[in-house]
Amino acid sequence: MKRWLIWVPFAVALGLLALVGWGLYKPADRTVRSALVGQRLPQFALPPIVPGKPGLATAAFATGKPRLLNVFASWCIPCIAEAPQLLKLKQAGVEIDAVAIRDTPAAIAEFLARNGDPYAAIGDDKTSSVQLALGSSGVPETFVIGGDGRIVLQHVGDIRAEEVPGLIAAVRNAR
Repeated sequence: MKRWLIWVPFAVALGLLALVGWGLYKPADRTVRSALVGQRLPQFALPPIVPGKPGLATAAFATGKPRLLNVFASWCIPCIAEAPQLLKLKQAGVEIDAVAIRDTPAAIAEFLARNGDPYAAIGDDKTSSVQLALGSSGVPETFVIGGDGRIVLQHVGDIRAEEVPGLIAAVRNAR
């Protein structure tokens, strides 16, 4: 019996080593999810960032019509990559509003001229206060907002072509 006890520390050490190895090689999900999914949008009012396009306020989202809220920036490379998908969403009849994070009017105007403009309104979030209030951890990020002003879905990262039909369905199914 005592012979087997001598192997217990070795087995425990081997088990711990296997656990550490598994933790090192398993892909980590570092996605930060908003705690506001299912809740109303926080109160905000952002001024416009480009001439000819309105700013953005919470009241615009309680009109009975579901829509997307895209958090983006002109300096964001993945935002450039998702621009064609946002244009496809707009062509499908999805209304898209945006929050521009820590940007300038000239840079946003250039971004829209180069990549297309799918947005009905763009608010200027100079200090990222609205981004943080939404629970957004970075750019790009897109939220499906129901017609009652509630956050229905959060999409973290750039929108890929294969995700467009799912977002269209999410907007159409949102109330």
